[in-house]
This record gives sequence, structure tokens and C-alpha cells, in this order.
Amino acid sequence: MSDVLLTVGTRKGLFIGRRRGGTWEFGDPHFNAQAIYSIAIDTRGQVPRLLVGGDSAHWGPSVFHSDDLGATWVEPKQPAVKFPQFTGASLERVWQLHPAGAEAPDVVYAGTEPAALFRSEDRGESFEMVRPLWEHPTRSKWVPGGGGEGLHTILTDPRDAQAVTVAVSTAGVFRTKDGGASWAPSNKGVSAVFLPDPNPEFGQCVHKVTRDAVDPDRLYLQNHWGVFRSDDSGDNWTDIGGGLPSDFGFAAAAHPHRAETAYIFPINADADRVPAEHRCRVFRTSDAGNNWEPLSAGLPEETHYGTVLRDALCTDDADPAGVYFGNRNGEVYASRDDGDSWEQLASHLPDVLCVRAAVVGG
Repeated sequence: MSDVLLTVGTRKGLFIGRRRGGTWEFGDPHFNAQAIYSIAIDTRGQVPRLLVGGDSAHWGPSVFHSDDLGATWVEPKQPAVKFPQFTGASLERVWQLHPAGAEAPDVVYAGTEPAALFRSEDRGESFEMVRPLWEHPTRSKWVPGGGGEGLHTILTDPRDAQAVTVAVSTAGVFRTKDGGASWAPSNKGVSAVFLPDPNPEFGQCVHKVTRDAVDPDRLYLQNHWGVFRSDDSGDNWTDIGGGLPSDFGFAAAAHPHRAETAYIFPINADADRVPAEHRCRVFRTSDAGNNWEPLSAGLPEETHYGTVLRDALCTDDADPAGVYFGNRNGEVYASRDDGDSWEQLASHLPDVLCVRAAVVGG
């Protein structure tokens, strides 16, 4: 059985779990009292690098890295992510850390609040703003979502290092095909039910986007009301929310190997942010959203109120795949069989904000 590392970012620190064989072990928290909004596990190098976006109420936000699976941490002497003076803005939070693909082995992207994209060429030790997105002509009309104006999703195309897709709350999806020199909205078919025009070019409250493991042109999108699929890298989107108990939610994750397979965690409503029908269930599609099945074996059967946030559902790269989620009740659950059955790994943690997992040994 694969040796898996599981990182859990909470409102008050980072928890790291390790599965050796069939047994999970968790250590003491790192970054005590810091909110951990973003984590990346970069397995492209000779040793894995952990990247963490921490937010201290006293010292402010920072990006840390570890090359020994969390035994020690490095914080750069100068801020890794810093807004240029010309912007008149300052960093409030690092919402996303995303290692690019193998074709760009040292490149890491960061998404921030205020909504901006930063690029690193030294595996996340220092970043520079991708200025054309900051200066996009639509920016003056972007409106913060309920959680702030965050760039929370970054997807790199495994076929083309110049192609990057991002999502912003509440500006929607934007894409570049030229390495960030130009950007275009990519929201055709995604609804914005809270706006006078429910089908705008931009302004959708996209909560998360994930890419199919086999078909790089296929994307799955969880919206503020609505679950959508694109088969053309985001040029057009189709509603695939039928058959779900609710199409409101935050999280979306793709299976790491299997085509047409993705996972979401439905929430009752924007005004009732608890699990759909008060039941703890992950929903899986195995046919690109034409059908959905609830996955609940081993999950709590009683009335449940644990909300799963946008980065608190993930998969690892094992086969069968591990699937993981954490909730605002401080519970963490794992499946080692593609989501067919579950076990509880932790309880009574602070609010879980994000989870990331990867195979780190055999």
C-alpha cells in the first residue's frame, strides 16, 4: 500500500498525517494559531516540497516551505508574495498555491486576495505578479464574494505551459494561452443567478474548477448555484447539476487517473450552508456529470452540519485513488478505494480550510 502524506490546513494551524502501510499517524500542529488557507505538495523534484500559505493575526500572511515533509520550515527573509507599489494594494491572504506541470519544473503559481496571480520560478521561494491579469479591463467591475475577492483556483494545462486557467470570486473564470500576457473571460453558459443579467461575460461566483485526469480539455466547475462541465477547455459550459440533492456547494475534485470521474460535496443553499439534506455525503460522477451517486459508506448517518469548503476536498495520486475531505466541524475523512468507503481520521480540530494529499513513497 502506498505511503501517503495528508496535509490539513485549519483555522489554527497545519496538521500533517502519514499513512505507512494501512495505519495513519498525525503529529502536533505546525504554525500554531495561524490560519492555513493554502497548501501545495510539489512532488516534481528529487524530494517533495511542501508549500503553505499561512495567515497570522499578528504578523500577517506569508508563504513557507519545507523539504523534509514538515520537520523544518523556511520563511524567506523577504516576503515571498508582495504587491508592487504601483497597485496601491497589500496582500491579505494567499488563497491558492499550485505547482505547474513537469514541463515547467520550478514554476509555482500563487492566487491571492486581493484577486491577483503571482508566478515563481524557484519552487515558491519568491513570486512576481502576473501584471496583465491585474490590469485586465474588467477588473474595476469585479465585486468581492462573501469570503472576499480571492483568486482561489489555478489550473495549468499539462500539454502547454503557456495555458493557465484561473477562477476568481466573484469575477468568474479567466484564461491565458500566452503565458499570462493576455487574459479572456471564460464563462459562457455559467449562470449568475444573483445578477440582473444571469448570463454575463464575467462576474460569476465560481467556487472551484478542476480538470479531468484523462481529457485535459474537460473541466468541472462548482458554482454559486450550479455544477457545470466544459469539453473545450472553458470556451463553453454545460449544466450537469441534475440528479444532485442541491447544486450549491464549494468543493470539486477530479479522480487522479480515471476519465470522466469527479467528486463534489453538495450544500443545502447559500442561505443554509450545511450538507445537503443534512447528510454527510460526497457525490461522484463516473460519466462526466450525466449521473451522480452518493458515497456515504462509513460516513456519519445522523443529522450532520459539517460544511466542506472549496479547498477541503481532494484526491491523491494513488491507485486506487485516495479521496479526502475535512469540514468546519473539525472532522477529517478519508477513502482509500476511490470513495466507495470512508474512515474518520481526525475530529475536534479547528475549522478545516484546506486539504492536500500525495503519495510520497512506496
